Amino acid sequence: MGTTNAFTRFSAADLFHRMDNKEAVHLIHVVTKDHFNKAHIHGAANACVFEVTFLDQIKAITEGKNAEIVLYGASDRSRDAAAAAEKLVRAGYENIAVLKGGMEAWRESGYELEGDSPHGPDEPGNLLRLEDGTYRVDADQSIIEWAGRNPNTRHTGTVSVSKGDINVKDGAIQGGIDIDMTSIRNINLEGDPLQPVLVSHLESDDFFFVKIFPTARFEIRESRVEKEPFLSSPNVEFKGLLSLRGVKAELGFWATVTQAEENGLIANANFDIDRTRWNIIYGSTRFFEHLGMHLVFDMISLQLKIVAHRLNP
Repeated sequence: MGTTNAFTRFSAADLFHRMDNKEAVHLIHVVTKDHFNKAHIHGAANACVFEVTFLDQIKAITEGKNAEIVLYGASDRSRDAAAAAEKLVRAGYENIAVLKGGMEAWRESGYELEGDSPHGPDEPGNLLRLEDGTYRVDADQSIIEWAGRNPNTRHTGTVSVSKGDINVKDGAIQGGIDIDMTSIRNINLEGDPLQPVLVSHLESDDFFFVKIFPTARFEIRESRVEKEPFLSSPNVEFKGLLSLRGVKAELGFWATVTQAEENGLIANANFDIDRTRWNIIYGSTRFFEHLGMHLVFDMISLQLKIVAHRLNP
């Protein structure tokens, strides 16, 4: 037993001994309700540290800030219980302890759990798990947002994904995504008479020349999954060819890929591209002089959300 940052740490044996002696403590499972329902330590209540009402939940369970509270989370790899303890200490609770190693240490020590699935595997759900197969892009749920700038203005908008297939085999991702350039829209000038003027300009030969090149396509040639592909940070690097306005050029970026419900994947990415690589040179001082008010920055910011569902899972 030890004390760190104004709260005590118990081993699984320490906690079992206290419970076996029927000592009065409030035992709190600090992960989600679903996790609690699957398995928890006998006598525990649930207050999820990830919810903004966490302190209110603790207040409803305990009788005051002098109450003895023992918190436990998932494992020693997760900061859930420590974060909960720090919140309570800051809120003025005086008698806080944390189970070292959480529920994983309790199980490994041979102590019983109860719940709907107390003996089942406890998948932490923090790393990407890619299932082999072909994934069909969901055009209705996928979207690309763009932002373009000049020295005084920032314009934003969207363009739609029309179709695509992604193939996963042994952790490698390949495939292609088609983009409907005729769907380009502006958002920030909504209701302004200049909005259709801007959209027409973007559709013209000054920019994307959509009459001649109505479809853009990104072809995935290579991918690299991080060694520890955490679901909250960029975890897959994509490299391929972007065909835009009749020009093919290499494009690489990092995306945060997560699992979607019903055997799907969601990829989110934010990156900039230099439009002049695709012969979109209007307003670029690298190609024109005396632009005046017609100067447009070369870089375009893109934010992608691509949703895909696995076929015949």
